[in-house]
Amino acid sequence: MKRLLERIPDLEFSVSYTTRPARRGERPGVDYHFVDRGSFERMVRDKEFLEWAAVHGESYGTSARLVDESLRRGHDVLLDIDTQGAASIRRLRRDATLIFILPPGYDALRTRLEGRGMEGAAQIEQRLRNARQEIEQYREYDFLIVNESLEEALQRLEAVVLAQRSRAARAASDVEGIVASFRNR
Repeated sequence: MKRLLERIPDLEFSVSYTTRPARRGERPGVDYHFVDRGSFERMVRDKEFLEWAAVHGESYGTSARLVDESLRRGHDVLLDIDTQGAASIRRLRRDATLIFILPPGYDALRTRLEGRGMEGAAQIEQRLRNARQEIEQYREYDFLIVNESLEEALQRLEAVVLAQRSRAARAASDVEGIVASFRNR
């Protein structure tokens, strides 16, 4: 995600809220907004989240206000969410583009999770169980990217973002000035 944000202008990452503790090297407000369970539940009650879900025993949510502020500034917003969150986004924001990034296989995912060294064996097993269920949801997405090679996956992700920016429905307002320059000539 960081490399994509460096390569594409006017693209912002939506920093999610979570009840889980920060991992080694994570920075509050940059990687996540870390909040206690009571604060998170208040935010749910106050309908502050565009989407939220319980995942791996913790809660995660996307601030509707922060996403809308980015969109008002004319920026695209990149969300890193699970399949529950994506389903919520699809219901609420029909124009959202859903991209499923998946590993090349079960064994590759296990190796990557173990290689991070951030979670114990029980947490890795829980993530793998969840991945088995989530992988079945791939048909609900607009684009599929297999992350076999980081560079190739990044190029495909960049291509999707740029192509979506060129869709006629989205680019029409930018093109009106050009069209007007051809009228009455």
